[in-house]
Formats: sequence, C-alpha cells, structure tokens
Amino acid sequence: MLSWVIFVLQVQLMDITEVLLATQSHDGQIRNVAEGNIKQFEEQSFPQFLQALSAELSNDSKPPVSRRLAGILLKNSLDANDLVRKEKCTQRWRSVDPAIKSQVKGSLLMTLGSPVSDAHRSSSQVIAKIASIEIPLQGWPELIISLLGNMTKPDAPPSLKQATLDAIGYVCEEISPKDLEQDQVNAVLTAVVQGMNHVENSSGVRLAAVKALYNALDFAETNFQNESERNYIMKVVCETAISKEADIRKAAFECLVSMASTYYDLLEPYMQTLFELTANAARADEEQVALQAIEFWSTICDEEVAIQEDAEESGDVSSACHFHFIEKALPLLVPMLLETLLKQEEDQDEDDGIWNISMAGGTCLGLVATAVKDAIVPLVMPFIEGNITKPDWHSREAATFAFGSILEGPSVEKLAPLVHAGFDFLLNATKDQNNHVRETTAWALSRAFEFLHSPTSGVSVVTNANLPRVIEIMLTSIKDSPNVAEKICGALYFLAHGYENAGSMSSVLSPYFGQLVSALLATADRSDSNNSRLCASAYETLNEIVRCSSIADTLNMIVLLLQEILKRLNQTFEFQITSSEDKEKQSDLQALLCGVVQVILQKFSNCDDKSVIIQFADQIMVLFLRGFSCDSSNVHEEAMLAIGALAYATGPEFVKYMPEFHKYLEMGLQNFGAYQVCCVSVGVVADICRALDDEVLPYCDAIMSALLKDLSSPELHRSVKPPILSCIGDIALTIGEHFEKYVPYTVPMLQGAAELCSRMDLPDDDSTEYKNELRRSIFEAYSGILQGVKNSKSELMVPYASHIFQFAELVLRETSRDEGLTKAGVALVGDLADALGPSIKLLLKNSNFHSELLGRCSQSDDEQLRETASWVQGVISRVLVS
Repeated sequence: MLSWVIFVLQVQLMDITEVLLATQSHDGQIRNVAEGNIKQFEEQSFPQFLQALSAELSNDSKPPVSRRLAGILLKNSLDANDLVRKEKCTQRWRSVDPAIKSQVKGSLLMTLGSPVSDAHRSSSQVIAKIASIEIPLQGWPELIISLLGNMTKPDAPPSLKQATLDAIGYVCEEISPKDLEQDQVNAVLTAVVQGMNHVENSSGVRLAAVKALYNALDFAETNFQNESERNYIMKVVCETAISKEADIRKAAFECLVSMASTYYDLLEPYMQTLFELTANAARADEEQVALQAIEFWSTICDEEVAIQEDAEESGDVSSACHFHFIEKALPLLVPMLLETLLKQEEDQDEDDGIWNISMAGGTCLGLVATAVKDAIVPLVMPFIEGNITKPDWHSREAATFAFGSILEGPSVEKLAPLVHAGFDFLLNATKDQNNHVRETTAWALSRAFEFLHSPTSGVSVVTNANLPRVIEIMLTSIKDSPNVAEKICGALYFLAHGYENAGSMSSVLSPYFGQLVSALLATADRSDSNNSRLCASAYETLNEIVRCSSIADTLNMIVLLLQEILKRLNQTFEFQITSSEDKEKQSDLQALLCGVVQVILQKFSNCDDKSVIIQFADQIMVLFLRGFSCDSSNVHEEAMLAIGALAYATGPEFVKYMPEFHKYLEMGLQNFGAYQVCCVSVGVVADICRALDDEVLPYCDAIMSALLKDLSSPELHRSVKPPILSCIGDIALTIGEHFEKYVPYTVPMLQGAAELCSRMDLPDDDSTEYKNELRRSIFEAYSGILQGVKNSKSELMVPYASHIFQFAELVLRETSRDEGLTKAGVALVGDLADALGPSIKLLLKNSNFHSELLGRCSQSDDEQLRETASWVQGVISRVLVS
C-alpha cells in the first residue's frame, strides 16, 4: 500500500509532457524507461492516468507531439482489437469515479475547439471510444446535445465544426443504430446534412460532414422511409458529388455506394440521376472519384445477384424487391465500363497491390455478367472484335480483359461458340510482344479453364486434340516474367481441376505429369521474382496436379516428388536468417512444403498398398516435429494438417509417434492466440482417434482436459468451439465405455452450450450460421457419447435423456435450421433410442414430436435423410413395443 502511495506521489510530481516526449527518444534506454513509466502509471493509477492525459490533450500550450501521443494512449486504454482485452478496458472505465469521468469528458469536449488539428482529431476519436462504452447503457445523455450545440453556435469557428462532425461520425461508427432515439438521429442527420450544404464556406467542414453522413447512414432507416426526407438527403448528396473539391466528391460517392447496399429498394426514383453522375465521374473525374463511381455499380450488381440467389433458393423467382437496375442500364452501362478498360497504367504490372480504373471497370463488368447472364455477350463482343488485333497494346489488353471478365454468368451454350472461336487466338496471344497483354491473356485462359473446362459434363474448350498444344504453351509461358508466370500457374490449376473426379479421363494428363511437376518446382525456385505469390501459386498448382492425377499412372513420379519436397523442407532449417524478412520467407516456404506433403499423403491414402507411406513416415514426422520448433503459427497449422493426413494414412502404425507428438498436440490445443492452429489440432485429435482406436486411451486424459479448458475459455475464438464438441463425440465413440469418467464434466458443458444457443441473438447471417453449427456439433457430441456407451454403460446417460430429447425437439421444430442440422438431429434421436432403449420408452410414448418429424423427413428429397429417418423409425418402434 505504501509503495503504491509513493508511486502516485511520484506521478503527481512527474512532468507528463516530458515523459510522453521521452517515449519518442532516439536513445533506447530513455525510451524504454519512459514507456515503462507510462505503463506503470496506467496500471497502478488509471483514474489519474486519464486525468493527466486528457489535460495534456486539451492544453493548447503543450507540444503537438505530446498531445497526439496523449490522445493515442487514451484511445488505446479504452479499446482493443482482442475481445477479452476490450472487455477489460470497458470494465476498467466503468469502475472509474463518476466525478473523474465527468472531468475527462469535459476536457475532451473542450479540446474539440482546439485549433491544432491533431489534438481535436484525437479528441474526436477518444470521445467515440467512451461513447461506445456508455451510450449502449444509456450513459452520457448530454453528449449528442453538446455536439449538436457546437454546430449551432453562431460564432463557431470551422475547426470546431469540423472536429464536432468528426466526433459525430466516429460515434456513429462505434455504436449501434438501436442505441440512439429517433429524435437524436433526426437531429444528428440535420446537423450533418447542413454541414454538407454548399453554403458552408469551409471545405474541411463539408468533408467532415460527408464522412459523418457515411457513418450515420445505418441510423437513417426511418428517415429514408420518409419520401420527403429521403429526397432531401439524396439531393444534398448528389449536389456534393459534383463539388469542386475532389476529396469531397470522393466521399459523396462513398455515401452513394453505401446507399446502394443499405437502401437498394428505395433508389429507383434516383437511378437516372445516379447513372449520369457515375458515368461522368467514371469517364472524366480524378481516379479516386472514378473508382467510387464504378464501385456504385459493382455494389448494385452484388445486391441484385444476392436477390437472384435468394429467389432461386426459395423458389420465388418473381421477387418484388428486385428492380433490375443493371438490366435496365445495360445498353449505357456496358459501353461506359468498356471505356474504362482502356485506361490502363504503363507500370501496373510492377505493383502487386495496384487498383486502377481499368481493373475496377473489368471487375464491375464481370459482376454485370453474373447479374444479367447471356444479355451481356452481344454488347461486349463488338468491343472485343474491334480491339483484339489493334496495334496499340492498350486496345488488345482491354479486349482480352473484357473477354475474360464475361466468362462467369452467361450460359455455356451462349459462351461456347465464342470461346471455341477465340481459343486459338488466346493461345497465340501468350506470345504477344507486350507483357501486359500476355499477363491478361494468361488470366483469361485460367478463366476459360475454370468455367468452360468440364470433361465429365461433355463441355470443354480443352480436347484430346488440342491438349498437347495447350500443355506446350503453358510450359513455355510459365518461364515468362513473374507476373505472367503467376497467371499461368492459375491456368494450370484450373486445367488440372477440370479432371478432378473424372475417372479414367484424368489419365489424359499423365503423359505430361513429370514435365508439369518439374516446371512448377522450377517456378517456385525462381530468383527473378520478389513476388512471394508466385512461389505460393506454383506450389498450390502442384498440389492440384497431384490431387487430380491418376495414381495408377503417376505413383512412381509422386514418390520421387515426395523425396524432393522432403529434401527441400529439410534444407529450410539450414537457411541463414539475418532479418525478419528472411524469417518470414522461411516460414512461408515451410508452410507451403508441409502443404504439398499433406496432399501427397492424402493421395497415397487412396492406395491399398501402404508400404510407400510407411517407408517415408519416420522422415516426415522428424521434419514436422522440427517445424513445431519454429515460431510461426502458419507452419504449425500446415504441419498439423499434414500430421492428420499421416495419421489417417498410416492407421494403427501412427501410435509409435504419439509419445513425442502428444506434447505438440496439447500445445496446439492450448494455442488460443493462433486459434486456427487450435482448430486444426482439434481436427488432428479426430484423425488420431480414427487411426489408433482404443490405443489413444493413454493420451485421453490430457486431450480431454485441454478440450474442456478450451470450451470454458472466453479467450478462445468462438469458431473453434463447435469442432471441439464434435471432436468430443469422436473420442467417446472411439474409447467407448472408458469415456465414463469424462461424462460428469462433458455433459454439463453440452447443456451449457445448448442453453447458450437458446439465448443467442441473430443479428446477421453469420450469427445464424454459427448457431446452427454449434447446435449441430452438440448433436454430434451427444451421438458419439451415446454410441460409445451403449453396449456396457448406457445407464450413464439415462439421467440426461429428457434434456437431450427436449433440446432436439426444440431445435428440430424450428424452420430456420439447415439441412446438416436436421440430419444430425434426426440421427441423435435415433442414437438416443438405440442406446437407452426401454429406459426412455415413456419419454417416447408421451411425445408425438418424433412421429411428426420422421413423417416429414420420409418425404424429403434428400435420400440420406430419408434413410436415416427410416432407421430411426425402426429403432423407436422396437423400443415402444419392448
């Protein structure tokens, strides 16, 4: 206690400005001491920490650097990306004395009036972070009033208005629409729209207002339903989209893009005006504005494609909310987009992350093709035919880009004549003198192979007659510049993919297997590329060629490939690492090589003769275990996946690796930080259970302990929890009666998960999908346990039978469940009756739910569901007559 008091006294004497500036010192020792003091101050005296920093931020006599740092530290003390830390930040703020919180808020609101932009911007952000904690709980009711008051002050300087609008925008970004009353929303929108008005002289204020509107659009649903209010908002936004300042025009178009998604069904009266605005911007405005204008139409496409897909799923093809904006605009929209394809940049092949008007236009053209299907072909063909042979490379590249962009959407019947006629031309264009044209040609070929190469369906641009020429061109072009080679890898990937599950037809690639493998390995090794994607593309394509090959034809070559990959993996451990970049390259390569080994093991698993796998298993495991010593979650994940494949392929032989491997498995199961590794480790447990059967028993205590800890941990990403529940079912099924000691711990966990499902909010499709996944995994866990104990320990589950049955009934009466959930639920009802038999006769007798359910399932179009329902009906009938 005394030391804490002394520390607080030291803080009070400490000049916070000097400490903040010292954190930026070039002297590492001074910097470390200052950072330590700041951290200690925050941890040991948080209220005083807030007071000191907010005072620093609000003091115009302090250096801009220290004020900016004060703002950053304040913001970081109130929020975090990690959910657990975020909750701690929230609770810590709530526990601060109300008087101190009021003082901090007052300082922040005062700072909005600072003429120093860094200070008032930081204050806006911190205000929003506090609002995100308080407003959902009806706290800080005076905030919105105070902010709106700043906007109506007759003598308010532009800097105050701008900072206030920034704060309004940030607050809207942080909170939910349900957190504000409608009169507050009305007042906010009024202030924001007035700030956008052209009578406002300050461009900074108008820009802040447009950005605030962007964040407030989700709050404006009621206002958009009111025609006069909607008309006014649309009028102001459209006027703002032709402001003289480019950054304001860009922000206005960003608002229109958001409206296209949020208020699609209300846009019809404005579409003529919006087309003119976007077309003019796309043709003549600065790139940053033109990109947003094109994005508006891409968003409209996304909305209409989603509506079409929903209508097809529901069977209601005449959807009232489908306004066919793309179809109606098609004759004008397509020529406008085709014009954008001619606006390439000379050096666009040198920057991986480049995004320009040409690329945006081509992407939008592809979305239009998906939306309107066959109707786009006659509108694009004249452009392709008119430009494909022109001397100017811009024209040839644009025509090729247009060709590739429309290959997804239109029917095969509509495209086939076009593609067959142009296929030879495309193959020849891989030798074009211009690098841009060759790259786009390689991409267009990959699209043709992806959408029009399906030998099993009888439709393919690749035939036995032209395959030798196709392979020859691919093998030549893969030696082209790195950006072209990467696209050729994509083309080879889809060429091979077309022969997946093609039976004997997959043998047509066998004569070229060795050449393709050699070319891809050489491509992965290329030293003329700084593009890590080329190496990754080469290995991913190699995986697909192995996966789709005929094992009977290529077994010996795949063995040689495995030896080569293991040699390469071994060599990676000898790399000289002198920088973080070297370390990253090493980790990326190790992960890719582990991925190739996994694919090869999966391929060998289809062979009756396991001797090849056994021959290399020791070497593979040694290398994988070395991989776990690397500090890379990506390597750990890929190594785990490959070990799962090895366990599946070797079966009972895998037991000899468990004494060493189980330590790394348990580490993976406890890796909350890299939750993907944890999830993969859970899958490996299931693989090991299937491989080892009851020989997994000596390791079950540690595995079950780790899994139950995972389930109870708030730190672990929620996506891992359904696989864990399913995995527990796999363990129970594997070890049978030996699962008895885990039942008292496992079943309450399953009951808790079921209770969680009943309380879960479903604000979006992702939440609905997760809820269904969680419930399905609960079903699978119960089924595994019931099947595991039914022969000798079925009485263990009798006390839980009623709860299990009620949970299944509750879920299976819902209409929102998916097909997988239904199958798992029906199977669980059958497993419950099969395992517990006469013990639940009364439970079954007193319910008509199961007969209704099975009656519906027996009429299903799904054969597997009908068969499961028939089996369950037979089991229940036997129980009822027992």
